[in-house]
Amino acid sequence: MRFKSQSPGGKLFAITGVNTVSFAVLATKKTKAGLLGFAVERVDPVADEQYFMTGFKVFASVIPHPDINTQVSTYDNPVQSFLWDDFTAKPDQDYEYRFYPVKGKPKKLKHDAAPLVINVRTEPLFSALPHDVFFNRGVASSQAYVRRYGTTPIAELKPPWKRDAALRWLSRHLGEAVVRFIEACAPGDRLLSCFYEFRYEPVALALKAAIDRGVDVRLIVDAKVNEHTDSDGFHPSFPRIDNLAMIDQAQIPAANVILREARSAHIQHNKFMVRVASGTSPVEVWTGSTNMSQGGISGQTNVGHWLRDPGIAAQFVRYWDLLATDPGGRDADTVSETKKKNKDFRAEVEALSTIAADLRYAPRGTTAVFSPRLSTTVLGSYAQLLDTAPKQGCITLAFGVNNTFKDLLKDNTAQSALVFMLLEKKDKPNPRSKTAFVVINASNNVYKAWGSFISDPVYQWARETNAGLLGLNQHVSYVHSKFLLIDPLSKDPIVITGSANFSPDSTNENDENMLVIRGDGRAADIYFTEFNRLFNHYYFRSVLEDLGNEGHTDGASLFLAENADWQQKYMPGTFRAKRLQVFAGLSPVPGP
Repeated sequence: MRFKSQSPGGKLFAITGVNTVSFAVLATKKTKAGLLGFAVERVDPVADEQYFMTGFKVFASVIPHPDINTQVSTYDNPVQSFLWDDFTAKPDQDYEYRFYPVKGKPKKLKHDAAPLVINVRTEPLFSALPHDVFFNRGVASSQAYVRRYGTTPIAELKPPWKRDAALRWLSRHLGEAVVRFIEACAPGDRLLSCFYEFRYEPVALALKAAIDRGVDVRLIVDAKVNEHTDSDGFHPSFPRIDNLAMIDQAQIPAANVILREARSAHIQHNKFMVRVASGTSPVEVWTGSTNMSQGGISGQTNVGHWLRDPGIAAQFVRYWDLLATDPGGRDADTVSETKKKNKDFRAEVEALSTIAADLRYAPRGTTAVFSPRLSTTVLGSYAQLLDTAPKQGCITLAFGVNNTFKDLLKDNTAQSALVFMLLEKKDKPNPRSKTAFVVINASNNVYKAWGSFISDPVYQWARETNAGLLGLNQHVSYVHSKFLLIDPLSKDPIVITGSANFSPDSTNENDENMLVIRGDGRAADIYFTEFNRLFNHYYFRSVLEDLGNEGHTDGASLFLAENADWQQKYMPGTFRAKRLQVFAGLSPVPGP
């Protein structure tokens, strides 16, 4: 939801998701004069509480040697920013936020100015609306996790209740939501599932329970044989071995399972379920980036998307029916047979849904995009959308920035639309690549954050861990989500989300699905606030990582400014000023 308010001290803007609220302050000249920051107070009428929110930075003159046990209030150590986020809100709840301008000196603060006040309401976690969206925390690399559970690998956390609590905290509501989707199926319904990784026991047991109560469950899993031996030794087929083991462990009958084995050089990368009411009426779809594994639910960043749209659900049924035939070339086929089977398969996939040749002109509502496809036209269209966003674009990239995007963005200037990229790893040259490395950065108005963590204590920040060190993920420890937002705060937001990484293989080779959602403000607001949360979290850590050893002595970046000079970061043309301007153009929320 979107909110605006005006007080004598300036304007406040707020965008709410389910658990996250993003704020922007347009302060008057009078408010800015001598401003040391804002003391932020939250009023919670449900809990009958009001309190000042906690902060991270401190005044060096007041707390010269903060350590990992230092906890501060924004009343004494104010927020020195005109952009701020609350990541601790509860779903479907009213709040009042008060931003008190703080002036004076660090050791003699003045709080006598009237606050800027705004009332907001967060989105419900579960609804009957077209879109419900569920993000895990995706921040095993955080102070909040370390303070609660330390850096011990998950499997070694004791007692067991503490291990379970850590996993639940990391999952937030994602694991609960996927099980709830399955539990919503009634006897006589069909539930058609399709998973790349299928090794998360709660989901496997929920599917078995659905079978037992009379739901016609059908499950396609990636079962491609890709065993190989290299210098590290023998590697069994992944995820085939784990998938089959979980099916056996949960006692899911073989008659309910279809093994996707054709096209062994490419992966069955889907993660979706479609419910068919009474076995005949497609009604809703579960999709997103989340593999059914503990690391998918509780480790790397992931999103689950619950879509209530009978038309799109019917298209997913047709896609599932096609995949159930295990189409495409097989290892025993000749080269010509393989090419023909694969081409026929791609053509059948493209025929399943009608999509605009140029997604800039996609219709309002939801469009399904299935892969593999005959060409990379869709990938090019995603890149074109990002390149031509009027004001702002946000994208998550688990496996680097494909040159399709770079080639369009490289001629952008500092006056172009803001582009935010959240990456698994820092974008840098690949020594094994024969393709020239294209640099896109702030000069193109492109800002990147990537997976990183605080590896050594820095002032009051404790040494952190990550999903890989916790034993949750092997290959992708930070950013696994796959979504693209185009002008999410406008009257015409576009959200693109699903299983496909923004790459040629995801478009042309792998089994994938994506949703293009146009004009739905609720979906856009939830995705935007969560992107904001994740980008801000990793941007700070990315900057620290880039500073290297200097990060330990750069007090100016880790302590609060002792005067109003921090506002220079918002001078016209700066990164922060551009972000603030995007918020200032906040449009009323469009309907679904």
